[in-house]
Amino acid sequence: MPGPSTVSAPVAVSARDFSWRHAGRRSPALSSLTLDIAAGEKVLLLGSSGAGKSTLLHALAGVLGEGSGPDAAGEQHGSLTLDGVDPLQAHGRAGLVLQDPDSQLVLSRVGDEVAFGAENLRVPPQEIWERVRTSLDDVGLAVPLHHSTAALSGGQKQRLALASVLAMRPGLLLLDEPTANLDPDGVIEVRAAVERVLDRTGATLIVVEHRVAVWADVVDRVVVLAAGGGILADGPPGQVLSDPGTRARLAAAGVWLPGAAPVLAGPAQGSPGAPLLEALGLSAGRPKAPAVLRGVDLELRAGSALGITGPNGAGKSTLALTLGGLLKPAAGTLQAAPALAGRAGTAPWRWKSTDLVTRIGTVFQEPEHQFLAPTVHDELAFGPRRTGHRSETDIAGLVQALAERLRLTALLDANPFTLSGGEKRRLSVATMIATEPDILLLDEPTFGQDANTWAELVGLLRSLLAEGKAVVSVTHDAEFLAALGGNLLRVEHGTALAGAVA
Repeated sequence: MPGPSTVSAPVAVSARDFSWRHAGRRSPALSSLTLDIAAGEKVLLLGSSGAGKSTLLHALAGVLGEGSGPDAAGEQHGSLTLDGVDPLQAHGRAGLVLQDPDSQLVLSRVGDEVAFGAENLRVPPQEIWERVRTSLDDVGLAVPLHHSTAALSGGQKQRLALASVLAMRPGLLLLDEPTANLDPDGVIEVRAAVERVLDRTGATLIVVEHRVAVWADVVDRVVVLAAGGGILADGPPGQVLSDPGTRARLAAAGVWLPGAAPVLAGPAQGSPGAPLLEALGLSAGRPKAPAVLRGVDLELRAGSALGITGPNGAGKSTLALTLGGLLKPAAGTLQAAPALAGRAGTAPWRWKSTDLVTRIGTVFQEPEHQFLAPTVHDELAFGPRRTGHRSETDIAGLVQALAERLRLTALLDANPFTLSGGEKRRLSVATMIATEPDILLLDEPTFGQDANTWAELVGLLRSLLAEGKAVVSVTHDAEFLAALGGNLLRVEHGTALAGAVA
């Protein structure tokens, strides 16, 4: 363990035929990896959704096989070391920022959260709080130290998680899609923060990010994991991303390549149909807290798409939960039209859960918050069984069709919590589609998707629009908004400005 105020030296990584299989899974999450990363190297780790990128980062951080959840047991083959030491014994040498920042938040106040890791490394108190302030400045999180961590937006929590790791001054910085849920300004801030830390410490960097362009100019090496095990490509960014033969292999694997757009399927949006949901002067806020958004006017029609965008912390997710009937409006009106309400009444927040899920299906920003069953198959079947509108034979066919469409077939017997981040996101979307709601409300639906799964998800949603379903998406993904078309609601400074998707 480093001494109380020692800055960790850059870490060298070595893997030799390394594999990991989660307990209860037939296939390994990561297999046959042989790789060397020199101390101080900056590596962008790519690969298709489910190729094992997050599993490798967890292994390097020494957190595979620990805890009491579904990841607590597994089977390892081969070796993985940090400076020749097993990651489980290399305490404090690696710092990991997870895909889901909620899963690594521990304390209730921002300052305490950032200080937590450094305290566990026995850093002197006076140095800890200097590190806390520096780390928060680095990631652009300008909130008081006593600010509640629960009151932060998803993007703000992501910056907090990064600040907490930076305060530990690790020799190996592991970032798992650190900018996925950030607005464009936040992406620039976080990337710049990482660059400043690397310049100051010389730490080794391994960053997973599906959008290559974000990190291509920061890293000096690109490593692409093959879906079936091993390495698909390895070399300098200019070489890996520009060689025609390599680009063709990467595109087939679903890697997001600069200058290449996914091929989309499914019909484009048609003419909007009957009104479904109307908001007039709507204010949205959490219970017992001031409204974060006021004066929202909108009409949602069958077969229409609505994108909700804006900076992190502006209230997009709160508005979505209000439109979805999961939060009571703070003020104004939210009324379901007869085509949506049926016999349930016009106030969505008063509907029973079975009435709500068949009318408005909400996909949360954090997929794990809505998983209820022990297997992917049962998760997909749960909603249709609750509604009671389908036979078991019909449900089995629906589950199979959704699994095939969203590349989940091989995972039907897996525990949902052992899936990759992108797989969890596709499962969470599929569980809501399975209940056949008239409105599908999605919070960051493209998080963790490679180019192929992104295109398949877009194609499925475009098909739903053509069938007369309405789709509402909270997202920073401009390409996704353009692919669905429809209307745009930009949320900023407590208000919402309506327009059309460019």
